[in-house]
Amino acid sequence: MTSRAPLAETWLRRFGPPSDAALRLVCLPHAGGGASSFHSLAQALGPRVEVLAVQYPGRQDRRHEPPLSRLTELADRTAEALLATPGAAPYALFGHSLGALVGYETARRLDRAGATPHRLFVSARVAPSTGAGPTDQLAGDDALLAEVRRLGGGDALDDPEVAALALPALRADYQALRSYTWTAGPALRCPVTALTGTDDPLCGPGQLADWLRLSVVPGRTRVFPGGHFYLQDRVTEVARAVLADLAPGTPSVVPARATAA
Repeated sequence: MTSRAPLAETWLRRFGPPSDAALRLVCLPHAGGGASSFHSLAQALGPRVEVLAVQYPGRQDRRHEPPLSRLTELADRTAEALLATPGAAPYALFGHSLGALVGYETARRLDRAGATPHRLFVSARVAPSTGAGPTDQLAGDDALLAEVRRLGGGDALDDPEVAALALPALRADYQALRSYTWTAGPALRCPVTALTGTDDPLCGPGQLADWLRLSVVPGRTRVFPGGHFYLQDRVTEVARAVLADLAPGTPSVVPARATAA
């Protein structure tokens, strides 16, 4: 039988040597983003939390692989990689923007496999139960590049060579958003923390509470100064919030089942 370990090595990136931290945080990037976007958060959380970041195909050290254009397949492969990851430490998921949806769908799959995450953090994204995001239907290279610049994540894209390298992943990620449709099902058995920036044009603070209805465990919302990429400027504050929500005594996994609505 072929070992499943290479799957985890392909999909997950660790910042630093293996850790004996009591908890792992698995981070999922935004559209067009790669694992390295969580390097600063990993530094802020270490050594108390070991951070692993998902590396989708088609970017950074996987740039020669064809990117996946279906969100459900991203979640399938991420869940498989986590189930193949050695180590007994419990883990939580942290997804930003597109990564919030991938993290949510990954958590659903892990729930079904009996490997419920300790907690799900969803950042800068409206809950899928409320419908598509305001720019999910964007298509065309000019529109995609303009959107990334508008959100504050694309200064380097002014370089045509950099833009050419980034576009295949962006095209696939927005195709994944366009093709994704939420379906009701059993509610998550882990708590949810929903985060956003005060000035995020894609997910306002008042929209965060919709995420909490997707779990049977009480969750919470957190708002930070900034826009869609508030995390870049508020790493210390976000790390402090993550640690607080992962601390002993906070709500965790429960065995009850319910339907998300």
